This record gives sequence, structure tokens and C-alpha cells, in this order.
Amino acid sequence: MAKTIEEINLKIKSGDAVVVTAEEMVDIVKEDGTKKAARKVDVVTTGTFGPMCSSGAFLNIKPPNPKIKMQRVFLNDIEVMAGLAAVDVYIGATSMKRDDPLNRMHPGKFLYGGAHLIEDLIAGRKVELKATSYGTDCYPAKEMNKTITIDDINEAIMCNPRNAYQNYNCAVNTSDKDIYTYMGKLNSEMGNANYCSAGQLSPLLNDPEYRTIGVGTKIFLGGATGFITWNGTQHAPGKERNKLGIPRSPSGTIMVTGDMKEMSNKWIKGVSFVGYGASLMVGIGVPIPVLDEKIAATCGASDEDITCPIVDYSSDYPNATGKTLGEVNYKELKSGSIKIKGKDVKTGSLSSYYRAVEIAGILKKQISGGEFLLGIPQKSLPGKS
Repeated sequence: MAKTIEEINLKIKSGDAVVVTAEEMVDIVKEDGTKKAARKVDVVTTGTFGPMCSSGAFLNIKPPNPKIKMQRVFLNDIEVMAGLAAVDVYIGATSMKRDDPLNRMHPGKFLYGGAHLIEDLIAGRKVELKATSYGTDCYPAKEMNKTITIDDINEAIMCNPRNAYQNYNCAVNTSDKDIYTYMGKLNSEMGNANYCSAGQLSPLLNDPEYRTIGVGTKIFLGGATGFITWNGTQHAPGKERNKLGIPRSPSGTIMVTGDMKEMSNKWIKGVSFVGYGASLMVGIGVPIPVLDEKIAATCGASDEDITCPIVDYSSDYPNATGKTLGEVNYKELKSGSIKIKGKDVKTGSLSSYYRAVEIAGILKKQISGGEFLLGIPQKSLPGKS
């Protein structure tokens, strides 16, 4: 018998909802089957914590006296995007300090970027603001230099255009020299293989056809409550899928928004990738309402059921050839070693499964305690073609 989100929310309010993590759901489905699991479980919680480059934040800074219409703005010497309104700016996670040597001496270290600035603000640290303007009759000030914290900002809104990729590549390097990528350092001659997904705990892999995930879905974002506000950029739901409907390569993405003033720098971290740049580690958890047996089946999919392509980042990825070196499942990736073309290759994860488990557990506790009701999507994400 099918359930609705409204019915599940009533059970949450009364304290009767059965809530489990996606990791726990794997065992429940194995033991009881999908039909019984669908009747028994109301909500499955998911989690992921990994680098998500397409992230950033809108800030509305308290205006000085006299007022200023900011034309160029630097925060901790990182130029942020003005041109929105008088005191509105946008910080991009991959922006860098203006004096950073970047890759002029390859591989560059990229020690401080927009992602680190976002973390500093969330942590309540002091930030140096420098702004210039051409001056107007209504905004006469031509410069502003001051030290601020997040308390000196009217609104600090995280708005990440592309997060929580639904599946991703396993990256290798078949060339004879080491390369530096957003998938980390890849050693020559397939000296290592890097991946970046929580696998069976990853949000969009538990609802692969976006039946419960859409605009208005309420989520855990950076330690606070956030929302899915649109499909993410590069959302590509038409990829080849397995018998459970789970994509076998990078597919869907989500755009997410939340209040930075409520977030914790435990769940939002600036990171540096040698030779590549800065990125933002983002913690996201999405509750999946178990509406029917089909959703129970996908929430019960294990790491062994989810595969991703092995891609050569020395040639095939940068040249967009579409070629792969094969396919591997997440159980194999998490074992620490996989076999590619007869060679044993050590694996490493850029995302933290430990933190993903923690996020799913936090959401489970909040929903079970009646503190977190499910958001009802107002618009579906574009589905598979």
C-alpha cells in the first residue's frame, strides 16, 4: 500500500514514524524483502560529505555611513562578485586571493580561496573587507575598509549551484607522469585510483528517479536546515541506468540553499587541491520518504549494487572522448584496491564515509524526535529521458 509524504509527516509528529539510515535499510531489505520493508519503514536518511566545487554564498553587508555602492570588493584579499546591488556580493568557492601564484610554479598549493573564506565566516572569524566605488549622489562613499565577522552581515545565504552529484567517476592516470586534478593527485601508470561518493549512503542514489526529491525538499545542509531550490547545473538524468534505475555514471545534481548563520564549520570546510585549486567540503543529508516498494528497493541498494566508470584523467577526461577503462562497484572501491586491466590499483576516497554516516544519523535522530518534518516538493527535478 502506497503512502504519502503528508501521512508520513503525521506519523513523525505523533512519534510513530520508523526512521532508519540508508546503511541500515540495506540490511532490512536483505532480511525482509522490499515489500515488507516498504510497509515497515517510513523514512530513510542519507548523507554525503565531500568536495563540491560549484558552491558559494550571497552576502548582504551592513552599509556604512555615508553609504556606498560597492563596485569592487575584496574579502581577505579575495575579489568577490559585486554588481548585484549596493552592498550585495557573491563568493565563489573556487575564487583565489589576488596575489596567489596559482599554477605559475606547478603544482600550485592554492592555500586560501573562496571556500576557506566561507568557512572563516561560518566559524565567526574576522575578515578584512575592502571596497571601492565611483560614488553617486545617493551612495557618496568611494571606499570602505573595515574588519567584519558574520555578525556584520545582514544575510549570509549559502547558494550552491551544483552539489551532491548522483554517482561519479573513479579517476586514474595512465600516463608516465603524475597529474594534479580536482580528483586529487593521480600517480603515473595507474599508481592509484580516486573516487568521490558515499555510495549506498549518497542522497540521489537512494532516490535515483527523483520521485521524492525536488524543489522544496528539506535537507541537512552544513549543520543547518536547508532546501533544494532547483536541479543543479549539469543535471544529466538521461544516463544509462541499471535494473534498479540507478545511473552508472555522473548524472543528476541539486542546487541547495541555506542560512550560513545557522551552519557549523564542522560541516563546511575549505580545502586545497595541489595543482588544481580550492574547493568546499559540504555536508548534505536528504531524507527519503518510503512511499512504496520501488523506493524501498532503491534505498536498500548496497555498495555492491552501485557501479561507476573508471576514467583516465590524463587523456580521456580532458579531451572528452567518452571512453572508459571499465566499471567498478563501490564495495570494491571501499575495499582499498581494485583490479584494472589485470593490475592491482590502490583506491582512495575524497569524500568521507564516516561523516556521511554521521549526517544520516543526525537526520534520523531529528526526524525520530519530531524536530524535522519532511518538505513536500513543489516541482519535480527533470527525470530520465
